[in-house]
Amino acid sequence: MTGVRSLSPDAVAEVDVSGQFREVLALPEHLRDALWRVESANLKPQDSPGGLVIAGVGGIVAGGALARAALGDGASRPIALARDYALPSWTTPDTTVLCASYSGETEETLAAYEAAQALGARTIVMTTGGRLAAQARAANVPVIPLPGGFEARATVGYSLVVALEVAALCGAGASMRAEVDVAAEHAERLAAAWEPASREDSLPKTLARGLYGTIPQIAGASLTAPVAYRWKTQINENAKTPAFSATLPELDHNELVGWEGAGSLGPFSAVFLDDSDLHPRVRQRIELTRGLIASRGGATFRVESIGENRLQRLVSLVLLGDLVSLYLATLRGVDPRPVAAAELLRSALSSG
Repeated sequence: MTGVRSLSPDAVAEVDVSGQFREVLALPEHLRDALWRVESANLKPQDSPGGLVIAGVGGIVAGGALARAALGDGASRPIALARDYALPSWTTPDTTVLCASYSGETEETLAAYEAAQALGARTIVMTTGGRLAAQARAANVPVIPLPGGFEARATVGYSLVVALEVAALCGAGASMRAEVDVAAEHAERLAAAWEPASREDSLPKTLARGLYGTIPQIAGASLTAPVAYRWKTQINENAKTPAFSATLPELDHNELVGWEGAGSLGPFSAVFLDDSDLHPRVRQRIELTRGLIASRGGATFRVESIGENRLQRLVSLVLLGDLVSLYLATLRGVDPRPVAAAELLRSALSSG
């Protein structure tokens, strides 16, 4: 595209003054370190017939949704997300509740922690500190310590592994420790191929250029559905632009019709996150839906996951989406780290 910024290491460094690329490319290290951090918490297996609830909001809880997708049929009990102040109504003392807050000061997570304690549910905390850690330690609730100095959204590798490990400890899912090690090696190879020093036509750079100047609609299904949401939130926070996500086949029953008016409203684009294990009819829907959207003037992209097992393939798309969002930030000339609007909202809420 004429006039579009370079995506060379120098161009990236000029914009990424806070080192967000470095944090994203460290995903393999984060996956391995997370295993050690769970071990350091000395958690004991405790069967939870009521399943697992992962409570939190924003980037720190993203790994919970990804873990549930990675487990797939390996999940033997309900694994639910509580992105609110309250726990699901069906939560009982037989449920394990994992409360996640990077700062330890997230008001929604603190409320969920109090609810879990009031119910007598087994509670585990994942945080760097704050009130959440203090309250947990005072009540002898296990704390899985996270490293400081990150943006919460950059801890996706930690939250993914912690959720998988807690699911295994409470009987909600099969252990995936071996798969985590393999996925970390896989992510290392992809990071080397996709880093800023990679070719200008590498996959994430090509996608970023294709999405630049548009409002992306990211679509996924089954394994890739929570990854689509991750792409959306990363584009929102890193590139500072609107983006939306949806799931197939549901979007074919509503969103698809909305594309009839897209051309008169602005430049939109569509990304479909594909996976070899998706239902054959869903994969057929991706191609048909993509064709219909393209006929309405929207730029479309079909992106295949890479890897031999579910976790490898999921991690490949997570890393790819994170890098696409950072390359978009580079193209826009904006530092990906600040989230000024979110900070203003938190400040307004804290002042009453």
